[in-house]
Amino acid sequence: MQFLSVRRIDRSFLRGLAVCVLGALPLRCIPAAHAQVLDNDIGSAPSIRVSTPLPAAAPLTTSVPPFSQPEALFPNPFGLTKYLRDRGVNFLFDNTNEFAGALTQPTPGFRNYRQGASNAGQYANELDINWEKLAGLTGFATHVITVGRYGTTANRMFGDWLDHASEDYGGGGNVAVHLVLAYGEETLLGGRVAIAAGRIPLASDFAASPLFCNFMNGSMCGRPKGITDSNYMPGYPASTWGFRVRGRPTRSTYIQTGVYPMENGIYAVAQHRTGFKFNGANILGYTIPVETGWEPVFAHGTLPGHYKVGAAALDEPMPDNLFDSDGRPYALSGRAPRMHSAGWESWVMFDQRIHHPKGGGKDAGITILTGITYNDPHTSLRNYVGYLAFLDRGFWPSRPFDTIGAAFTYTKIDRGVSLTDGYLMDVGKSLPNHATGIQGHAEVLEVNYAIHVCRGVVFQPVFEYYFNPNAQSNLRNATLLGFKSHIEIL
Repeated sequence: MQFLSVRRIDRSFLRGLAVCVLGALPLRCIPAAHAQVLDNDIGSAPSIRVSTPLPAAAPLTTSVPPFSQPEALFPNPFGLTKYLRDRGVNFLFDNTNEFAGALTQPTPGFRNYRQGASNAGQYANELDINWEKLAGLTGFATHVITVGRYGTTANRMFGDWLDHASEDYGGGGNVAVHLVLAYGEETLLGGRVAIAAGRIPLASDFAASPLFCNFMNGSMCGRPKGITDSNYMPGYPASTWGFRVRGRPTRSTYIQTGVYPMENGIYAVAQHRTGFKFNGANILGYTIPVETGWEPVFAHGTLPGHYKVGAAALDEPMPDNLFDSDGRPYALSGRAPRMHSAGWESWVMFDQRIHHPKGGGKDAGITILTGITYNDPHTSLRNYVGYLAFLDRGFWPSRPFDTIGAAFTYTKIDRGVSLTDGYLMDVGKSLPNHATGIQGHAEVLEVNYAIHVCRGVVFQPVFEYYFNPNAQSNLRNATLLGFKSHIEIL
């Protein structure tokens, strides 16, 4: 069997590996009392704010919620970090690298498929400013995140276009600096109301959880892939103009909604390569999401949970996945698909820590995650996506910050897409969605072990298994081994 070939490893892997090795050399790389974990990195800050209930005795006085301050390799170089944070300025810089290589050979007969390895990753900057401290604007803060992404993803090598083997791939425009988000947020009534406006990735606030990126594959990390099934739904690192308001009627409940103009080509290089295109010339509709959640904390604060349900109305033109305007299959009539003026998406998500070891740290224990996203069956590719996962942190007393994880996702392709594939194959035409066979369902299994190497450094060996790549039964299942590394530099 042909194994991983060095010549097939993207050069970006070597750059990412160099960053990891050089970053781990200083003597500063020592154990810490509060260790870096993968659910507290750049990009997770919006979902962390959603997932944080009010304190037990929350005052009505307004203040800016604390900024994310993950453990870093260089926590306070030359005293600069403390100096800035004391004055309301929070700057973070990190690198995430994801490598995956196929152990199995791809399906024969496709000249573009091959066995090999790939590497993808990103470096990211986050700048949070507390204008209450800096300029006396009570409760007001701004948030900016930029990234630079590199590399490619291994799943394309064996014919899969549904779920990236490395989540940190795509959307970055292949530029040195890509704007992910830039918005202002006003907090009122002691955190009971939060209003935000600016360039915002909708899926960073809605259907979001910081726990998802304890995994590497794109069916889980970021958000369950069904949430961004529409070509216009902005998910990290893409964003649109947006307005969002969140209210917390009780300590452990919230409801949030917003209005997000949808832009054509949100993931395309032509329109959004750098993310700095701010005009609205390509706006073609609006998305209005609504989500409500319950965030209980059981067992004297050691067993937190998050239960949420939501939906989004998509007021934008979308093609039917089966019929033309006369109600006939467009694959047979040769006409354009029927256009719908609106669509919808929905989701139900739960996570609950079910065990906390005696004497374990604040984040230690076993957490179960499950949920489902369900989309408009007339316009979607993924009719629904379900997932089940677990995380166990601190299961070895001598390794209190290590985490073992397992996740399984199931993707059901909409019936209209499957029928269209069959009709097109019958008449010898090419299929949509990069398909080379009828799409039906796909599953992805991931098992990983995140090792807290030292302060600010996490290294995670990863096993991935793809059932029915690209939701096609004519493609061989694929086995991948790899790793994810995260270095919080500042």
